Amino acid sequence: MADTKAKLTLNGDTAVELDVLKGTLGQDVIDIRTLGSKGVFTFDPGFTSTASCESKITFIDGDEGILLHRGFPIDQLATDSNYLEVCYILLNGEKTDSGTV
Repeated sequence: MADTKAKLTLNGDTAVELDVLKGTLGQDVIDIRTLGSKGVFTFDPGFTSTASCESKITFIDGDEGILLHRGFPIDQLATDSNYLEVCYILLNGEKTDSGTV
C-alpha cells in the first residue's frame, strides 16, 4: 500500500482516505477505486485527468507531446531502429547490442 494518503471529505462529514501512488514518470496519482463503494464516482469530461491503466511499457503526456516506449521517444524508435530492434526493446526493456538482432 501507499504511504501517502489523500483525504476526500464527502457531504461535509464522511472522509475517505485514498492512496497516493508514485508514478514511474510524470505526476503522482490518486487511487480512486474505493470511491464506488462509497456511492460516488469521479467526473472527468474529456478524460483529461484520469489514467485508464497502469503501464510499465508506455508513458504518454499529451499536453507536452511526449510518447515513450520503454523510456525511448517514439520518434527516435521510428527513425533509428528497425522493426526487430523495436520488438526487442518492447520485450526486454533495453536496446540490443549492435548486430545481434
